[in-house]
Amino acid sequence: MPKDTRAAAHKRAREKAQQERQKQKQQRRMEAKERKDSNEASGNEDPDIAGIQPGPQPRPEWLDDLDSEESDAESAEPSQ
Repeated sequence: MPKDTRAAAHKRAREKAQQERQKQKQQRRMEAKERKDSNEASGNEDPDIAGIQPGPQPRPEWLDDLDSEESDAESAEPSQ
């Protein structure tokens, strides 16, 4: 009695597809690693945190403007 070759062919196809997915995944990992390494090597910095130093930060200029407006408003009010 002949063996069922369809099952064997399906299994080979599944294994081949799995190997192809593993190769693609490995390539994506290598590309991601290369991108990460190139970003670190080129000194690219996140623009949101560029120039920020550890520790207390200087007071933003817009807060100074608000404080001066509040002090102007307080001095304009007559005291009772």
